Amino acid sequence: MKVFITGANGFIGQRLTERLSSDGHVVKCLVRAPQKFKDLSSLPGVTAVIGDLGSADILEEGARGCDIVFHLAAFAKPWSKDKSLPYRINVTGTENMLNASLRAGVKRFVFTSSAAVIGPSPGVDPIDEKFPRTVPFFNEYEETKAEAEDLVRSYCRDGMETVIVNPPRVYGPGPVNESNSVTRMIKLYALGKWHIVPGDGTCIGSYVLVDDVVNGHILAALKGRPGQRYALGGDNLTFKQFFETLADVTGERRWVIHLPVWLMTAAARLMEWQAAVTGIAPLITAPWVKKYLNHWSLSSDKAIRELGYAFTPFREGVKLTLEWLKKEGEIA
Repeated sequence: MKVFITGANGFIGQRLTERLSSDGHVVKCLVRAPQKFKDLSSLPGVTAVIGDLGSADILEEGARGCDIVFHLAAFAKPWSKDKSLPYRINVTGTENMLNASLRAGVKRFVFTSSAAVIGPSPGVDPIDEKFPRTVPFFNEYEETKAEAEDLVRSYCRDGMETVIVNPPRVYGPGPVNESNSVTRMIKLYALGKWHIVPGDGTCIGSYVLVDDVVNGHILAALKGRPGQRYALGGDNLTFKQFFETLADVTGERRWVIHLPVWLMTAAARLMEWQAAVTGIAPLITAPWVKKYLNHWSLSSDKAIRELGYAFTPFREGVKLTLEWLKKEGEIA
């Protein structure tokens, strides 16, 4: 099988590239910064196509001869000095990739969206792909991803089948940075450097191991119904349950403080003000604070039923992640 991947240097994209290479597939990767592609370039069957989502000819060159396109490239940061950047990457970039794939005769187009598009759950009960969102989008990332999903569905025609996958909070082996924020929290907790619980700790999120998300992408490419979206979730946990699990697995019960919502929001607004003055990106913005203080309980029943998807229990996933962090020298 020949595939073309955008976002191969990202958290999920890197792991997907490694998996496809190990399975013996031919993988072409869109690469904007070649110096960041060194590790992946040494993998069997993996080559780089130098360019970005604004280069129509390059995108078509990358997609030509491929059976499947995995479009993972996105702008997911909470803030950008260039206010047009999220739309240019997440919407226009997706449309450019769709057009190039159609011209290149690609059979399957798998788009990586986000469970955040489906919406916060009204309560603790999980929601699924059919849930009618009842609240406005919290930030530009959700808004642009939703618009990109509409585009992807509209291109399910003329011989090209499109499928959407919606992962929630992903963690596991990979770059420990803002794109892998849950693993960063696990690492900092293990080091005794994380002591904050957002709000009263009762808000729910779905946590999924990156390797399960990678497997879900491949299953969606092989088995997904055209025009459909598939939630690739994991265990639904409150923040309290999240940190209780970390305490049990690490054997270290760290002291934690519950940070009030008003204080988190005020701190975020201060960081936004500083960012406007200095141009240095804030760690978080007020809309993202509001987002994380809602329930995000997610059902993956559709993917389990139709794709054969399965997810690793969070406790086991944390153990695997801690083992990897020790192996990489990130923790003792």
